[in-house]
Amino acid sequence: MIQSLRKVIVPLIAMVVFLLLWEALVWVNNWPNYKMASPSDLWPAYTRYWELFLVMGWQTLWRTVLGLILAIIVGVAIGMVMGFSRTMRDALYPLLVGFNAIPKATIVPIVALLFVGAHDFNTVLIAFMISFFPIAVSVSIGLSTLEPEYRDILRALGASQATIFWKIALPKTLPEFFGALKVAVTLAFIGTNLMEIVSPHGRGLGALFDSGKTNSDYPLMFAVLIALAVLGIVLYYIVVALERIFAGWAERPAG
Repeated sequence: MIQSLRKVIVPLIAMVVFLLLWEALVWVNNWPNYKMASPSDLWPAYTRYWELFLVMGWQTLWRTVLGLILAIIVGVAIGMVMGFSRTMRDALYPLLVGFNAIPKATIVPIVALLFVGAHDFNTVLIAFMISFFPIAVSVSIGLSTLEPEYRDILRALGASQATIFWKIALPKTLPEFFGALKVAVTLAFIGTNLMEIVSPHGRGLGALFDSGKTNSDYPLMFAVLIALAVLGIVLYYIVVALERIFAGWAERPAG
């Protein structure tokens, strides 16, 4: 019970301390809100535009989640191919690294030009493209480091490759998978907002941020950033909850 409370209270205290330090920084430097908005400037923006935050926050969230789901499906599939085949790992890994090294902000205009008018598809695609890499790599590493003795024993008993994957490889890979998924969550939000800002179509929190920039409404811009951070934190803790359900056995007790 105490351990559970600590996991809730400590992050909340850290957030409160962060907001207080942010407020103090603005106050000490006497910055106006058009230079640096403080936490006390954000609440009026939320109360004034609360309907827009609800609507556009939902638009950003469902596109991000859909892109993340696609990243999980494709990333796990690629990771399985690379994990079970050294030849495919040697062939695909340089391509994945090279693709991941390309700044996704440069890909956004290309995608927007290729699929003109398909705003939802473009946003989901960028969220997927920016978040599948860590998942594919983690699954690949988890499967490639599987002890060969397990495979040999199961094969000698007549187990198929699929049986080996479900009974041995998948459980062993789950800790690495969820570790990568925590990273992919934040990357998916970055991808979604890249498309919403670089190729504006009036939807999502990125469009609301762009509107605040156009109208020099800096409290609104900072309020959007905090809203994005909150959505990311919520999605992160959903992944943490799933990790405890499916891979709780791998968690080491704190010293």
